[in-house]
Amino acid sequence: MESSNNIQIEPGLALPERPKGLKKDAKPKKQPKEPKPPKETKPPPSKKEKASNVPAAPLDPNSMFKEGFLKNVYTEKPAKEIVTRFPPEPNGFLHIGHSKAIAINFGFARYHDGLCYLRFDDTNPEAEEEKYFTAIQEIIEWLGFKPFKITYSSDNFDKLYELAEGLIKRDGAYVCHCSDTELKLQRGGENHGPRYACPHRDRPPEESLAEFRAMRDGKYKPKEAFLRMKQDLTDGNPQMWDLAAYRILEKEHHRTGSKWRIYPTYDFTHCLCDSFENISHSLCTTEFQLSRVSYEWLCDAVEIYKPMQREFGRLRVTGTVLSKRKIKALIDNSIVRGWDDPRLFTLIALRRRGVPPGAILSFVNELGVSTSLTNIQIIRFEQTVRRYLEQTVPRLMLILDPIPVIIDNLPDDYVEEVEVPFGKDPAMGVHTVPFTKTIYIDRSDFREVDSKDYFRLAPGKAVGLLKVPFPIKATTFDKDETSGLITNVHATYEKPEEGATFKKPKTYIQWVSSSSAHRSPIKAEVRTFNPLFKSENPDGAEGGFLKDVNPNSEEIYANAMIETGLEEIRRRAPWPEEEGEKGVKKGEAGYESVRFQGLRVAYFCVDRESEGGKVVLNRIVSLKEDAGKGA
Repeated sequence: MESSNNIQIEPGLALPERPKGLKKDAKPKKQPKEPKPPKETKPPPSKKEKASNVPAAPLDPNSMFKEGFLKNVYTEKPAKEIVTRFPPEPNGFLHIGHSKAIAINFGFARYHDGLCYLRFDDTNPEAEEEKYFTAIQEIIEWLGFKPFKITYSSDNFDKLYELAEGLIKRDGAYVCHCSDTELKLQRGGENHGPRYACPHRDRPPEESLAEFRAMRDGKYKPKEAFLRMKQDLTDGNPQMWDLAAYRILEKEHHRTGSKWRIYPTYDFTHCLCDSFENISHSLCTTEFQLSRVSYEWLCDAVEIYKPMQREFGRLRVTGTVLSKRKIKALIDNSIVRGWDDPRLFTLIALRRRGVPPGAILSFVNELGVSTSLTNIQIIRFEQTVRRYLEQTVPRLMLILDPIPVIIDNLPDDYVEEVEVPFGKDPAMGVHTVPFTKTIYIDRSDFREVDSKDYFRLAPGKAVGLLKVPFPIKATTFDKDETSGLITNVHATYEKPEEGATFKKPKTYIQWVSSSSAHRSPIKAEVRTFNPLFKSENPDGAEGGFLKDVNPNSEEIYANAMIETGLEEIRRRAPWPEEEGEKGVKKGEAGYESVRFQGLRVAYFCVDRESEGGKVVLNRIVSLKEDAGKGA
């Protein structure tokens, strides 16, 4: 970063001339000194204040609606009542990319005091499962949005069918019997040759109507016939090349059962359902930009209200995979444990990992909205999460790889209650933890051989224990000769004699005491997560994305320990009480809402596998200030 004292001179800018007779280094003559005023009594100089560790105020959570693309969308059509919709297909779990569409559609309506539907686009019974309906609804509510209504495209099957028949009667659709190969050739083929019409395109509307009803009544099998819209083959937009409107699927529908054998396509269903629900602004990603022409064409063709469709750029996170097929391959190959494995970027995985819903919305808001595709690195997402957690979660002492420290000059029954704050914010409160003869510290905080640049515990060296009045000094240690690991450290409590000067230690470390009376320590399994893939572009790896998997994407500390403050943190969850976790009764919050900063370690949450007295913790993100820390 350049210094602010580096003054840039614009090319061609004339500088004032130096006064004649004044040498470059000449100094002006000293003027006679004025008499000094009488000295005032000054307070003792205060120590230089350190820069605040509090991050800058967060971005206005509504900035994405006040400026740029979404402001322009509203200006283009400032409807009296804003009505939007989020229309997912219930054939998979939503991922981080969907969070942008959720935030835009629900947030745009909320910002303008409007309504937003959650509409399940359930027109393909071959791919839909009840678990996806449930998961999608839960995630939207977890993100803090409440749909005006939950609807289904299948609610409109009867009405859609009537409009299809009406379109046929207007000579706006026809039944086609062409194969997939013939369809591709009609559209120019692989060599982009001339386009030509289907031989069934000019059949009389009465004939197409009879054939369409025959499709409905079971005369044809899948792919033997389908309904196509009669659009404009001369248009340069492929979305006007007689798209399919209905196809045959021999699969019972989860809501309509066996009533239908024909199902409307997305291109036929989407705009009409938007119209039925009086959507004012149909906001979707730019992959549907070409579809806007066919969207408007169909509304006009069946003579119904035409909503305004506008398209925004998709959100894509690099360094991972988001497609259902690829995630399924990771699960099938036992690389991850399921769709909610915390190393994935499905929204249920991010929730289990402990990422707060407010952090996800902050991330989307910070990026802003435009028509450009947004490619973001994982580290950029984690920066937002880290900033969000810094201000909203309590702090506890956690030891990943514990070694016991016996303080030899304390009695065996020594117990001192130490008051520890839950965070910088006094509103988070305080709690007490026992300080006893035997404590545990992290293995990384002790060295067998001391050095000048090392400030933690070593033989003959003292170190402070967080919030304990006085430091401890290591005297000796025991070692397992087979493994080479330290088994315990002996130390003394360096409480000065009465009247003696206390020398403050250079470093303070976290610790957890051994006290059965206080049920301390709480033992835990800690799972830390690293990137699932080795590169920023797993799909571009030689041999495919499965060859790019990071073998060290998960590290497990099976014998970690945490202080007793965890119990109060669990009782008071969720942390923070925001978005979809707002208003949850204390004690009824989900495991993942028990979030905290492990001092000097990372941010963590409790995992759903914490049952029967077992505590499992997931690392949410690392501590930025720990990166590359050597001492």
